[in-house]
This record gives sequence, structure tokens and C-alpha cells, in this order.
Amino acid sequence: MKHLARIELLAVRLGEFALVALLAGMTVMVFGNVVLRYGFNSGWNFSEEMSRYFFVWLTFIGAILAFREYNHIGVETVVRMFGPVGRRVCLALTNLVILTCAAVLFWGTWVQHPINASMNAAVIGLSMIWVYGITYVTGACIALIAFLRMVRAIFGLTPTDEMARFTGDFDLLDQKEKR
Repeated sequence: MKHLARIELLAVRLGEFALVALLAGMTVMVFGNVVLRYGFNSGWNFSEEMSRYFFVWLTFIGAILAFREYNHIGVETVVRMFGPVGRRVCLALTNLVILTCAAVLFWGTWVQHPINASMNAAVIGLSMIWVYGITYVTGACIALIAFLRMVRAIFGLTPTDEMARFTGDFDLLDQKEKR
């Protein structure tokens, strides 16, 4: 179990590093292009296109990290009305639906792969699968997280702090952080 926690922490840190690197790259490209255009009447041709692609990757990697932290939209008010068993059932069913959606996302990317791989970006000539292929990563990661959550919920192994995040019991989380 400790090894899985270490792998998960490493994956999260890698995702956070990717977000920082993508945001820094966007900032450098956009700022550099503005300075070159207004200051020197020139610019980088690739800047606008690559900034857009970096933003796509930033959004999808951020979605994975937000899903892991329960930061997406939820219906905590309904879930709080149930007891512990009802909450576990809601958690399992919710993650079953999310697992299905993530699988559809991955499969849709797989079906679209030949089309995206055959198209090239207008300015830099990069194959568009490098842009839209991030949905492979997003679909697989969200599916894995949802599957593990669903299994933990079914077997009653969901930690109390994770269940508190799922149900929106922020008071319980605040009390735990103060300790």
C-alpha cells in the first residue's frame, strides 16, 4: 500500500510540474512575442499556435488533478442526506458513471486517432495527435482513479477524509487539518 501511495504522489508531482512548465512556456511565448512585435516589429511564428496547444494540455492535465482532489462539480447536498452506506453506494455509482465516461473519452480518441495523426498544425507542422492525444492520458488517468475509488467504496475501504471531500463535509476536513 505504501508503494502505491508513493507512486500516486510521484504521479501527482509530475502532473503539477507539467502544469507549471506548460504555464511557464505559455507565459514566455506570449510575453516574448508581444515584446518582439511591439519592440522590434518581428515575432515568433510558432508562439500563438504552441501557446494554444499548451493551454489544451494544461486544461486536461489540470482536470486529472482536480478530479483527484474532488474539485469538480458535485451534488453534496443530496449525498449528505444519506447515511454511511448510502454515501458509499453514491460514491460507487458516481465513479461507475465517471469510469464509463472516461472509457468513452479514451475510446473516442482511439477512433479519432488516424484522423488526428494524419493532420498537421498549420504553422509548425506538428501532428495533431500530439495535441489531442492528451485525451488518452486524461481518459486513462481518470478511469484509473474512478475505478480505484469505486472498488474502495464497494469494499468499505474509503478513508474518512476522502468521504468527507466527496460529501462536502468541509468542517470535518478543517478539524482534521487543525490537529
